[in-house]
Amino acid sequence: MLACSLTCFAREETTDELKAKAEAAKLSEQAKLCVEIARRQLDAADKAYASGQMRDAQVAIKDVVSYSEKAGQAAQKSGKHLKPTEIELRKISRRLKDIKPTLNVDDRSPIQEAIDRLEHVRSELLMSMFSTH
Repeated sequence: MLACSLTCFAREETTDELKAKAEAAKLSEQAKLCVEIARRQLDAADKAYASGQMRDAQVAIKDVVSYSEKAGQAAQKSGKHLKPTEIELRKISRRLKDIKPTLNVDDRSPIQEAIDRLEHVRSELLMSMFSTH
């Protein structure tokens, strides 16, 4: 019961704390942490777009791409979490595709660039998973 109480009161790490944790983590753990950062930044971007804060949204989208790429690289280098990383990046890419039509035409370009880069990372992960060594 005490463990439950402590868990219930534990505060969630901020995105900046999670970024620092990812930098310091073992390579085998970086993919999971970077995917979580990308997911959080996607949420932040979605909220910023919804409230008309385009600059904040674009900064968050850059983080989505950056941490998605870091996740892919960490998964490939470590050989760990390839499939879960690819699946999570597919979900992020799909969500970006859902956000894109809600924006003004002028604001869609960064989203499409992010989608393209995530699809490239996913392709590399898939090639790593299915390549014969």
